[in-house]
Amino acid sequence: MQQSSLFPPAEQGEIITLHDADLHYFPNFYSAVEADYLFELLRVETPWRQDSIRIAGVQRLQPRLSAWYGDTDAEYTYSGLHLVPLTWSFPLIDIKAKLEDSCATQFNSVLLNYYRDQQDSMGWHSDDEVELGPAPIIASLTLGASREFAFKHKTRKELRYKIKLGHGSLLVMQGNTQKYWLHAIAKEKEPVGARINLTFRRIFKERSDAK
Repeated sequence: MQQSSLFPPAEQGEIITLHDADLHYFPNFYSAVEADYLFELLRVETPWRQDSIRIAGVQRLQPRLSAWYGDTDAEYTYSGLHLVPLTWSFPLIDIKAKLEDSCATQFNSVLLNYYRDQQDSMGWHSDDEVELGPAPIIASLTLGASREFAFKHKTRKELRYKIKLGHGSLLVMQGNTQKYWLHAIAKEKEPVGARINLTFRRIFKERSDAK
C-alpha cells in the first residue's frame, strides 16, 4: 500500500520550500482553546516513560519522556529500542481521524514526546527506518510551548533550516524529506515551558518482518 502524496488545501497553511524536501506547515491546525485542552488531557492521562536508547554504542536515557500508541501490529524499532504499541486512547483516535482527513492518508501509530522544559531535547535523526517505507508521511503535531525545530541536509552541509513550531500547529513531512534531511530539537538557553509533540506515521508490517 502506497501512502498518498496529497497535502491539505494550500490556503490553510504554507509550503516550506527546501531542496530535496516536501514540507507543509499549518500554524493553527487546532485553535488555542482546543490545543490547551488536548495538551492538559494528554499530559495527565499518558503513561509517560523515560526509555534508554543506544547512541554510538552507549546506552543513554532519552532527554524527554515518551509513549508509543498504535494498532496491535504496529511495532517499531529504532536506536536499539523496540516499541510495542499501547492501545489507542479516545483523544488520540479523534486526533488521528482529523489528521487522516486533512492529510489524505492513513496512520496506524503515533509517538508522543513530552519535553518537560528547556533541558529536554531530540538529537539529529531521520525517521527513515525500513518499516516506515521508502517515502514516509510524518504528521507532527505540537501542543504547548513553542520550540525551534531544526533541519540540516545529509550531504549538502550548507543547507539548513529552522522553524518555531507553535501551540496547535502541524508540520507534515513527506516525499524525500527523511531520505535527505536530518531534524532535531536542541536544548534552549532560556527557560521554556512544557511541550508535547505527536508524530503520526504508518508502520508497514511486511517491511518490519523482512528486517
